Amino acid sequence: MKYILPLFLLVSIIFTACNSEKIPKDKLEKTKLSAFSDSIALDTFKVALLGESSDDMKFVFTIKSHNGKEIYKEEINTQVLLKSYLASEDLKKESEKMKFLTNEVSYFLDDEQFLEPAVTETEEPSKNNPDLAFYNELKESQLNGFGYRLGKDTKMYIAYSITEQKVKVYYKCC
Repeated sequence: MKYILPLFLLVSIIFTACNSEKIPKDKLEKTKLSAFSDSIALDTFKVALLGESSDDMKFVFTIKSHNGKEIYKEEINTQVLLKSYLASEDLKKESEKMKFLTNEVSYFLDDEQFLEPAVTETEEPSKNNPDLAFYNELKESQLNGFGYRLGKDTKMYIAYSITEQKVKVYYKCC
């Protein structure tokens, strides 16, 4: 009987240590430099996965201009993102959800997300371009764009408006 309590404590400590495995910071955040608000100077793109579990986490995506000013911030609730993938992915266990979310951090700033330029001279606008004047500004300025997913079926494309001095959506689609 006197060995049961110490044995129980030892098993509890081992179980807690195994289940509280921390995800390395490089899997929870990613930073990349790219020309965006200026055709030459580099802005800082950063995505971070914040929170303790997939139930309360969020992606925080920011862009800081080459002079250090935050020009864009988007917070994406991971529950919304996970729900859009649950039918097609096997995301039942917490470990599977965390693996998916950390993969999303890696994917978020892949080279293919950076569009150079945002709009080419030969492109024509579509119903998915919410602001025709901004679209035409991008066509003329030839500034770069950036695309990111808000879920399985929703993708946003953003660029910097020189006229309005802010980041705006220039294309949103399914």
